Amino acid sequence: MPSSRRNSLRKKSPIRSVDYMGMVWVIAEAEKRGFSPSDPEWCNFGKGQPETEKMECGPERIHSVNVDSSDFGYGPVNGTLEMRQAVADHYNRLYRTGKKPYTAENVAIAQGGRLMLSRLFRVLQGRMGYQTPDYAGYQELFDSAHRDLEPVHIPTEEDTSFAVTPERFGEVAQDLDSFMCSNPCNPTGHVIEGSDLSSYCQTARSTDCLLVMDEFYSHFIYKDSENGVDCGGVSAAQHVVDPNTDPVLVIDGMTKSFRYPGWRLAWALGPPEIIKSIGCAGSALDGGPSTVSQRMALKALDADYMQLETRALRDTFIQKRNLMHSRLTSMGFRCMPCSATFYMWCCLDGLPAPLNTCMGFFNAALEKKIIVGPGKFFDINPGGKRTGVSAFNGWIRLSFGPCVENISAGLDRMEELLRDHGALCKLPLSVPKMVGKRLLPNVRSTVSLSSEVEADVEPDTEEETINDSNSDEDCLEIESNFY
Repeated sequence: MPSSRRNSLRKKSPIRSVDYMGMVWVIAEAEKRGFSPSDPEWCNFGKGQPETEKMECGPERIHSVNVDSSDFGYGPVNGTLEMRQAVADHYNRLYRTGKKPYTAENVAIAQGGRLMLSRLFRVLQGRMGYQTPDYAGYQELFDSAHRDLEPVHIPTEEDTSFAVTPERFGEVAQDLDSFMCSNPCNPTGHVIEGSDLSSYCQTARSTDCLLVMDEFYSHFIYKDSENGVDCGGVSAAQHVVDPNTDPVLVIDGMTKSFRYPGWRLAWALGPPEIIKSIGCAGSALDGGPSTVSQRMALKALDADYMQLETRALRDTFIQKRNLMHSRLTSMGFRCMPCSATFYMWCCLDGLPAPLNTCMGFFNAALEKKIIVGPGKFFDINPGGKRTGVSAFNGWIRLSFGPCVENISAGLDRMEELLRDHGALCKLPLSVPKMVGKRLLPNVRSTVSLSSEVEADVEPDTEEETINDSNSDEDCLEIESNFY
């Protein structure tokens, strides 16, 4: 048959249609409106990465590494022995004092978190539970998983901070082969810790349900930092009895807590049998991580370097969290407390249409050069089997990952957006003030994230004190004195 005839009979393209995933779609839509990461006019509250420059009181950023001649060739598919042992030592130092330690055999390395999860999904089978809302990237992982993996939806409620309680997990685990969630949770900022996390691990042991904890935000923990105590991170590794047999798998990496997303380096920590299977999947999917990236990561895992970085990270991000939470609540948003991560999970139900739906707010915000994360993208729905309006259609995720100047500018524009749509917009009784590039020191330790958040900064004049009787015009006039 002539080639022209064959082409005319072809009904399908040889390339199947693949949409951008979740937040990548958000950025693609913003780019249609002129967004560029290097354009300071844009405020990217949809950003899933923390600021990556040196922080005040933090260590110097790692700019170079000596490359060995062995790095010119392929490296081991599950990572170099040196890197794997360094990750094991990191967890032993933070979470395993007096307990059976992890070793290199408990660690797998991959070129990024999504790739590590892709390896894992390549080997999982049976009934796998998941909660909503959760990390948007899980959607594609489930959709492309092997047919032997059956997703099982475990819904959550706002009164439990959109988390599966330990009691509920104890019930559902009886009928699951595995369960996965992000902890701390992206997008809600909730963290399962202490006795609750211990109960999760105990349930995993007693039911033989593999517990997969995606812990990329494990160092963004603010609870103890508020009281001036330097807390450690949160990890299920602390509650594992035997690293070689407990059905607990921890996923983490350099992207968030270490603030090196460009290195694309992640690890899995768990029983050697699972680690070996992940390596076998990697031999088919990717062939192994960069040895150069691993050499860079060894520096970041140095105990002294990591301690300085984590302290600076919490000091910086807790101030940005307090600033964002205070101003958002003053605008009428209902925000989750955010005890971890660098995200605010905000309810829109008090706003006028079209701002009271995630896509309505998203599109309106783009006109102000603001990018937000629509809540529906965190409603994981494998195969689109659940129909109707998303349970999170009235929620958005806002990131305080960008620098504080950009956050402040974006919040100013958000107030303009609300005012343009007739929403009541008032400033809080006292507002965190900027001094150069930093917030006043007392903001860090005195802001409590209750339903009525106020920074402990006294107004300079009576005119700066705002009460419920202020009109929108009054708000606008007083606002100019603050920002």
